[in-house]
Amino acid sequence: MDIRATQMEGADAGHGISFNEAFRVWLRVACLSFGGPAGQIAVMHRILVEEKNWISEGRFLHALNYCMLLPGPEAQQLATYIGWLMHRTAGGLMAGGLFILPGIIAIMGLSYIYAAFGNVSFVEALFFGLKAAVLAVVVEAVFRVGKRALKNRIMIALAAIAFVAIFFFAVPFPIIIIAAGLIGYVGAKQGRPEFAPAGHGNGGNGALVDSMLGEAVPDHVRPDTGRTIRVGALWLALWLVPVIAILLALGQANVFSQIALFFSKMALVTFGGAYAVLAYVAQQAVEHYHWLKPHEMLDGLGMAETTPGPLIMVLQFVGFMAAYRDASGLSPMLAATLGGLLATWVTFTPCFLWIFVGAPYIERLRGNKGLAGALSAITAAVVGVILNLSIWFALHTLFGETVPVHAFPLNFDMPVLTSVDVPALVLAIAAATAIFRFKLGMLTVLAGSCAAGVMLRLAGVI
Repeated sequence: MDIRATQMEGADAGHGISFNEAFRVWLRVACLSFGGPAGQIAVMHRILVEEKNWISEGRFLHALNYCMLLPGPEAQQLATYIGWLMHRTAGGLMAGGLFILPGIIAIMGLSYIYAAFGNVSFVEALFFGLKAAVLAVVVEAVFRVGKRALKNRIMIALAAIAFVAIFFFAVPFPIIIIAAGLIGYVGAKQGRPEFAPAGHGNGGNGALVDSMLGEAVPDHVRPDTGRTIRVGALWLALWLVPVIAILLALGQANVFSQIALFFSKMALVTFGGAYAVLAYVAQQAVEHYHWLKPHEMLDGLGMAETTPGPLIMVLQFVGFMAAYRDASGLSPMLAATLGGLLATWVTFTPCFLWIFVGAPYIERLRGNKGLAGALSAITAAVVGVILNLSIWFALHTLFGETVPVHAFPLNFDMPVLTSVDVPALVLAIAAATAIFRFKLGMLTVLAGSCAAGVMLRLAGVI
């Protein structure tokens, strides 16, 4: 049976793809989803576009472009989008849910170990090495995203302006993203070639027209106002009713109320992926709420880097530690478990809302130049934001002291050069050399850095 015939016979069953087969494939994608959004998207592209031929290159990129414009983890939302295209709402729930399930389990297990044994010298040495490697990984992310996004002088200027705005002047991240999106939209509408969309995946223009999904719009994809209202109301209730109930029952000062409100807000402003927003999350969690110390935030990111699933799963670790230290009358581990799961719920429930409500309309906008231009500009601005994140990490990994500079309009931290941590600096340089010079894989570098941290502890250096 050829693909065209399969499409006709399987209109209501994933175009000839059984739900069980789809489950196995999405579970495979989830278990291979290491390496941050770029690696996760590459895995999906290889399996879904090249290997399985379920979806065409053009449709894959259109879905990705929409997901990159949304708040939240674009790789998880892309999985939800494609699952929804293939098998309606059940497919979206399966694909999006499986994508985060391994990370939920792994981060929760590591959080238990960290809370129970984090002050043991062996564990401290592991995370000392891990933090140095994470710094190198974030720097590599700047180059990786920048290579794709900064194709001309205007994009380079947008990235530079975004960095200066957020690092030196503490301009809120959402303002930077909204401004970049507007610039890109207007530029694209005016026909400026600088705002042509950057490519993703391995593709280019070689669309696989004869994919199993095809290029036609499936019946369940067609926009329907009544359906949109019902779906939106359902997912808003799933997201916000627990938040409101916690606020009414416990009050705003309670740690669970703070977790519910803070991470609900994060769900609305986490544009550009985890790297782009973690600087803001870290600053709020460390400096405003005092849930964690700076090195603990880095430890959490290290956990997220070494486990499958979105990097934004680090927010589960933040919620876990917040409730662990303010158990509100519960046992610390029980409170921590509930805090971590609550943070995960309010972070990812909106992701399904954005897809199930917006995707039918976005399918009608394939080829829209304004949307593509906004995406290109936002991606360029995100490079500057990730650079800010890498410097924030460097300040807290390589220096023991920083001096805040608050001279209007400037607002940033300056390192005390005499407080440099030499072993951490050496490990970070070694990790960067392994990544940039020898092209070693991320997991190899992270494992090697952890081993180096243990050896330095055994040698009495740290």
